[in-house]
Amino acid sequence: MFSHRTTYRVIYGDTDNMGQAYYGNYFRWFEIGRSEMFRHLGLPYKAVEDNGIFLPVAESHCKYATPAKYDDILVIETSLDTKLKAGIKFDYKIYQEDGTTLVARGYTKHPCVNRDGKVVRPPKFLKEIIAKIIGESGVT
Repeated sequence: MFSHRTTYRVIYGDTDNMGQAYYGNYFRWFEIGRSEMFRHLGLPYKAVEDNGIFLPVAESHCKYATPAKYDDILVIETSLDTKLKAGIKFDYKIYQEDGTTLVARGYTKHPCVNRDGKVVRPPKFLKEIIAKIIGESGVT
C-alpha cells in the first residue's frame, strides 16, 4: 500500500499544562500528512481548490497510544484508502522520531464538494491521482 511520510516537531504551543500535546492537535497533524501527500503526488491542495473541488472533513477518528511532548519529532504516515468510492478516506499513523513507537492512529473521510457546496463524484484529476497511488502500491 502506498504511504507518504513527513515530519513535524511539536512546538510549545501544541502542549498543555502537563507538557503533553493537546488532543485536538493530532487532527492538525493529520491535515499536514494529507497535504504533504498531495504535494508529493504533484497536486498541492491549493490546486485541488483551484479546480473547484473542496474536501471538507465529514468524519474523523483518532486513537491515542503514547503522548507526544514538547520538542518531540513526529513522523506522520499517511495512506489513502482506495476502497471508498464516494469520496476520499485517509488513514494516518503518527510515530515518534524512531519510526516505530506509535503515538496515534486514525482516519478522516472527505466528500468532494463543488464551489456551490454540492457533493459531487470525485473528478477525473482526483481519480487519476488515486490510480497513480494504486499503481505505485501495486494494489488492484
